[in-house]
Amino acid sequence: MADFMIRFLICNLVLGGIIGILLAAKRLFRNSLSSRMQYQLCFLLLGLLAVPFLPFPLTGFSQIASWLGRFKNSPADATGMEETVRTYASGNADWMNDFTLSVNSEIPPVAGYLLFTVWIVGILAMLALMIKSALRLRTLEQSALPLQNKKVRSLYRRCLDEMGIHREIPLYSTAFLQSPVIVGFLKPRIYLPIHLIAETAESDLRYMLLHELSHYKHRDAVGGFLMNLAGVVYWFHPLVWYALEEMRSDREIACDTSVLKMLGEDACEDYGNTLINFAEKMSRTPFPFAVSLGGSMKQMRRRIVNIASYEKPTFAKSLRGMAAFVLTAALLLGLTPFVSTYAADQSRYRWEVPKERVSTKDFQEQFGAYSGSFVLYDLKNDHWLVSDKEQAVTRVAPDSTYKIYDALFALDAGIISPERTQIAWDQTAYPFEAWNTDQTLNSAMASSVNWYFQSLDRQMGRSALQSYIRSTGYGNQDIHGDLSSYWSESTLKISAVEQVELLAALYQNDLPFAAEHIAAVKDSIRLFSSDAGTFYGKTGTGQIDGQDVNGWFVGFLETAEHTYFFATNIRAKHSATGSAATQLTMEILADLRLWEQDTD
Repeated sequence: MADFMIRFLICNLVLGGIIGILLAAKRLFRNSLSSRMQYQLCFLLLGLLAVPFLPFPLTGFSQIASWLGRFKNSPADATGMEETVRTYASGNADWMNDFTLSVNSEIPPVAGYLLFTVWIVGILAMLALMIKSALRLRTLEQSALPLQNKKVRSLYRRCLDEMGIHREIPLYSTAFLQSPVIVGFLKPRIYLPIHLIAETAESDLRYMLLHELSHYKHRDAVGGFLMNLAGVVYWFHPLVWYALEEMRSDREIACDTSVLKMLGEDACEDYGNTLINFAEKMSRTPFPFAVSLGGSMKQMRRRIVNIASYEKPTFAKSLRGMAAFVLTAALLLGLTPFVSTYAADQSRYRWEVPKERVSTKDFQEQFGAYSGSFVLYDLKNDHWLVSDKEQAVTRVAPDSTYKIYDALFALDAGIISPERTQIAWDQTAYPFEAWNTDQTLNSAMASSVNWYFQSLDRQMGRSALQSYIRSTGYGNQDIHGDLSSYWSESTLKISAVEQVELLAALYQNDLPFAAEHIAAVKDSIRLFSSDAGTFYGKTGTGQIDGQDVNGWFVGFLETAEHTYFFATNIRAKHSATGSAATQLTMEILADLRLWEQDTD
């Protein structure tokens, strides 16, 4: 939640710029856009205000379809994965060392939680004001009486006919309002102030009733609800509040224009005089759920100017208006990805692969109490098998699996070479006996010797490491954590899908590194070979405060006819180790008939 608030804050800065663009576009095209179009453009803004809370990035319809696809369980399809591959490793994974050191849990991001608390308190305060207004509206409804004035009721009936409205919308009189209002979009009703009924000429009252009915006809109560909701959520954003005020003003102007379009240009003067004559008596409604004829004096001036300059739009002007509307809408929609907190969120990998190349299969029995995912890629058939798509694209710390690429970086930097990979032990006593000796790349990889790879990182330096990480496209590419542990439950994160993609690129020499360096790294993670093929892999265990919380096993299985790349990640409060991930992987591969345990 703290991370969301930081991203949400950044999104609000972007929203401020978008609001400025919208207001500038409306001003630039004010002579082309109709009043209704200007109001409708504001709904795009309301849509953008909702984007930071959507659970998917709005970077294209394919992304939305991909997100929706998570709710559909496509049948498992192991086409091209039926061949039995027999290996000769023990199924208990004792043949693989899985050493790790515990790190301390990080201090919670206080600033993010503080912002979240302030935001929620503000929302609660706004909701309290809304509830207070709702109670006042309830009191008004209880005190109002159905309109009894026959003359006004007859006028109201004619107004309904003029607007082409066939629904019976109740009309009430009340002493607690200064301006007519229409309330509710499910059960709409109109309230007329008693003083207007008694003191207003029939022609003026007709204009007022037509105005309120125009609000109903265009479903403005729905827009009002959305504006109120946006005001609650973005209570802290002055530009959002300014834009909402502009939208309310545009709504009234659009409503005026709709009435004038129906009445004709000859009614402009009389309609405008009605606003002028009753401007002092009309005030902003105290109910956020209502749509009224009144408003601020600034809004009244804008409306009167609009009425005075009203002309029936020509075909050419309508065409220009439509073009301006489409251009502005396209610009605003094009900025949508910059508002998405999901887009700013690096905790998930945006995996774009045609759905026909991906099958899903439930391995819940193997995973048991663990959360996580299993990903398998068949190179020959270009086909993926995924156990949980959501988990498969979720980025977590790579832990010791990162050492595959750390070694590759060091080889490219010349810190070590394929022929000379040994680094002398500095005599520091480590908790694992296998670490307390000189190490080569192969021994350091097999025993996951932290100090060996930490030595490589110190010699390369953070700047070179960052450059390598970016050129490789490794996960979230964030190595701002401590140089000795940025890959171990720290800032660097990667998903299971990305692990498999990188392994496939490594295997095919598609990474920007020399072939001999890639060969040296592949040799360092070779676990065993047989007549049936060769098995490569690397474990990783994330330990926080003494608890094993994150287990990895990644690698590939190479046979005469197929090459399969895999990544298994398991997470739990304890006992989630690389060894457990290895055992789980072997069970899944056996179930898929890609590997059989030797029982001899």
